Amino acid sequence: MCRSIKTLRGQEPAPTPDEVQAAARQYVRKLSGFREPSKKNAEAFEMAVHEVAATTRRLLEAVGQSVAS
Repeated sequence: MCRSIKTLRGQEPAPTPDEVQAAARQYVRKLSGFREPSKKNAEAFEMAVHEVAATTRRLLEAVGQSVAS
């Protein structure tokens, strides 16, 4: 998909919330084709980043990888 998205599973120490957020942002950028969305699309873009980050945290927890606080 995108080689610049950092693999978070198995990372030591555990990935930080900022690293999860950055990976989510990179993923949404790749899917949407926006580096920075227009004002019109900013809310949808940020909501997608938030949702992907939350899903990423749940996935990591489900596979036994904690996310640092």
